[in-house]
Order: sequence, then structure tokens, then C-alpha cells
Amino acid sequence: MPIERERLDADVLITGAGPAGLACALCLAQLAAADQRHGRTPAVLPENIYVLEKGREVGAHQLSGAILDPRGLAELVPDFRQTAPLGPPVSDDAVYFLTEKGTVKFPVTPPPLRNHGNFVVSLSRLVKWLGGLVEQAGVNVFTQFAGAELIYENDGIAGVITEDKGLDKRGERKSNFTPGYELRAKITVLAEGTRGSLTKSLVDHYRLDGINPQVYAIGIKELWEVPEGHMRPGWVAHTMGWPLDSHTYGGGWIYGLEENRVSIGLVVGLEYHNPRFDPHEAFQRLKTHPFVRAILKGGKMVRYGAKSLPEGGWYSMPRPYISGGLIIGDSAGMLNSQRLKGIHIAIKSGMIAAETIYDALASGDTSAAKLSGFQRRFEGSWIREELWPVRNFHQAFRGGLWSGLFQAGLQMATGGRGLTDPIRVQPGHLEYHKLANGRWQPLDRFHGDGKLTFDVLTDLYHSGTRHDDDQPCHLHVLEPDICVTRCVAEYGNPCQYFCPAMVYEMVREDEKLRLKINAANCVHCKTCDIADPYQIINWVPPEGGGGPNYEGM
Repeated sequence: MPIERERLDADVLITGAGPAGLACALCLAQLAAADQRHGRTPAVLPENIYVLEKGREVGAHQLSGAILDPRGLAELVPDFRQTAPLGPPVSDDAVYFLTEKGTVKFPVTPPPLRNHGNFVVSLSRLVKWLGGLVEQAGVNVFTQFAGAELIYENDGIAGVITEDKGLDKRGERKSNFTPGYELRAKITVLAEGTRGSLTKSLVDHYRLDGINPQVYAIGIKELWEVPEGHMRPGWVAHTMGWPLDSHTYGGGWIYGLEENRVSIGLVVGLEYHNPRFDPHEAFQRLKTHPFVRAILKGGKMVRYGAKSLPEGGWYSMPRPYISGGLIIGDSAGMLNSQRLKGIHIAIKSGMIAAETIYDALASGDTSAAKLSGFQRRFEGSWIREELWPVRNFHQAFRGGLWSGLFQAGLQMATGGRGLTDPIRVQPGHLEYHKLANGRWQPLDRFHGDGKLTFDVLTDLYHSGTRHDDDQPCHLHVLEPDICVTRCVAEYGNPCQYFCPAMVYEMVREDEKLRLKINAANCVHCKTCDIADPYQIINWVPPEGGGGPNYEGM
């Protein structure tokens, strides 16, 4: 029996209250206010702009390193230095190559990793502040609402259907059942972050893929409080080498915040070869290095988080426009993997989207032809100036660290071209090497010492993750038989290892293997959707309000 849904109509619907989505909403409100000041009829009123956020509050699901290049924010909010919750300005930066026990400091910090003029920030707090500005401007922000599916119409999209609330594990209606809304809009903006479920559906439906497939990394992070004197606010360091081998792309970071807090993390490219490699364990091992251990000694871990990053660059970005819709920010792959920065680009993409939308609404034309102005605008902006020279950067490291560094040097000398342009790659999940011995073995997870290093569940507790246990599983395994047959023998069930929240476990019951899904553990990083070798895991949003709470991260 079809569900009767309440219909709401808006001029603009933005899915995702991250830097890109909020920048789009705020810029639209600013454009409308400017027209009103000059006695002109605005193309859109703020109250006709809706922003959907699946987190419990704006900022709850926002995680990043995070170093803020203020370029985008300065354009959006010129007085941000007086009002934004900025952390310390970067005072010093360094790059270190680590061996298991040794440390080699680069004599000169490579230009992409020089951070003077930037700020060490909590992305969660910054986005919460930005959300306040959006609400003050009169825009409607709806938290605890996730977009479940797109409304496809007339060779484009016409809005979103939100998730049904109040279903039990079996999908049956509970006493508090509330059907999702049919939210229709003249223009729908997808700003869901990395590997957004609606964006994935849209790109697949209309074949909007770029020249290369998108490639990803996972970032795992802890926030520590350390004794006074262990870390200077504004001190920034990046590491390469150990604990990653020379064939695994990635590196670490250590950032000094105010109040003796330290942000420490590890980024790992999701195209490694060993299907039993555990990024969370590698991060824990990083902290045991003498250089890192000395910083953290006597401190305590206070928060934990993980997220995926779109690192494919220019050639991996999908076509970002369709009739009635735009894709912006991380959803569109707009991240500089060489600098490890994307907040400023996300903000700028939101502003460019707002300008395009405003023109489209003023003309009454929301066709793909009209919205293609978004691509022309960002190709004419400093986004292209920043992303074009690093268009082959991540791909250059497919052959390992040393050949990657050699090619990256050539790219800097040739404006991003390097030896080959474009460097063609396959999706990261195709890079696993099959196991020589296909016998299943029980999972042996890293335990940690409980002081410096931690097991996954201890870290997970510090992420603030919460889901209602009695709701449908939001991790859809489309062919579960593969998990206990082919995947056991060929790859040893890598989902047990790549997930940073211990969502997936292979358990033996009555001499039979079964995949156990601990959906309540999910931190919404989407790694499973990305890295599963058979691409049979489909991540969809759980009931709105579920997930991590990255307060202060």
C-alpha cells in the first residue's frame, strides 16, 4: 500500500548542512537581501530555501583535520575574523619522514604543506557557527532529516523524499511512525559530503561520471588533551612513511590547538593491496612512534572520528549539473589532495552554486542548459586555479611512494601534467590482491594498552555515536551469500578491517559463517560503500539524528 506523504514546496532545497551547503544557503540569502536593499524583487526569499541535515544538530557530523584556508570564508563573511570560532593561526609547520624508530625532518617544508595564513579549527564548531548565520538570515534549516531518495522528473530531479521515521528492525511501523515528506523544489542542491547516497544515485542514473572514477582515502582522527608545554598552539606537522609501507598512500598529521589540545590523525588511500590491512590499527601504531609518543605522553584522548575523502581530483569530478539540480563540495569531489584541504573550496563552490541558482530562478529557467553556468563559473574561478595543477597528484602514487614523489615533482614543474595526462586509474576496490590461502580465520583485532593506544570500540565510544537499535539496518548488503563464500576465500572479508567502527564481523554459528552487522556502531564514513571489493554494500541514511557527534572536532 503506497504511503501517503505530506508535500512541501520550496524554491531551493539543499541536502547537507556542511560548509558547501550552508555557504550556498547563506549566499542565496545575501543575494536576496542585496536586491531588496536596492528596491528590486528578489529571485528567492530566504524562507523558501530549505536545508536538510541528517545529524542531531548542525555540525554534529562534520569532521576534518582541520586546517582552514580562509580564502573562501573571507569572501562569504568578510568580518569572519571578528565573529567566527577560529582556532589559533598557524605559527609553524614541518614535514617529517618516519621510520619505525627514527625521524627525519624535511629541511624545507614543501610549498603545498606550508600553512602560514591558515587557522587550526574545529570544523564542527565552525559549521555550527555558519549554520547560525544561515538561520539568522531567515533560511529554514531542518535537522534530523535525511534525504532517502531523489524525485526524478523530466530528465532531471525535482526534489527529495525524506526518510520514514518510526520503523522497527523488520521495517514494520511502530506506534510513533511518521512517513517521510515529499519535498519538491525548483532546484535541489546535493551537498552531502563524500560518497553521498543521493549523489551516488544521481551520478549512476544519468551517467555523470568524470574521466576517471573517483578514488578515496579514509581519515582517522583523535583529539587529545596533553600536559602544558607539550604542544604549541598553531604548530602543524605532517608525516609520511611509517607505519605505512612504501606501496600504501597516506600520511599523518599533528596540529596544535588552544587549551593544550592536539589533533592527531592518519589518512590512508583506499587503494591498498592487502585486504586485511587495518587503517585503524595503523593509526594506533603511529602514536607509538617515539616522536609522537613524546607529544601525547601524560595526556588523554577525548574524542574520536573517521571520514572518507574524495581524492581523485579534477578528472574524477562528475558533471555537477542536471535539470533542477547541482552537486557541490565534497559530493562533487572538490578537494585538493596535495594540500589536504577542501573546506575553502567547498565554501566557494556553494557561493558559485548560489549565484547560478539565483540567475536561474530570476529567469524562470532551471534546465540543465541554464544550470551548466555553474560549471563555467567554477572553471573561471580560483577553484580551477587550485585544482587543475594537482589533477594527477593522487593517481601518481599508485606505483608507490618513491615513484609518486618523483612524479609529483614533475607535475609541479609542468603545471600538473607530469609524465602522463591524465593518469588513468581504476577504482580503489579493484586494487586488492587475492589471498594465497583462502581459509577463513577468526578476526584478531588490535587491542591497545588503554592509555596511548585503543581498540576500535573504545575509540568508538569517544565519537558520541548513537543510533536507535530498533530501526531498519541502513547498511544494505545486496548479495549476502558472497560474504560467506567468495569473499571468505578470495579476500578474507576485508569489511572487518577497513571499517573504523567495527560494524562488520564474521561470526561462526553452528559451524557456519555469518556476517554480523553492528549498524549502531556506524560513524557514517561510507568506507564500506567505497572499499567493498564486490560493491554489494549500499550505505543509505539511517533515521535522522543517528550517527556520531563530533562536538569540538
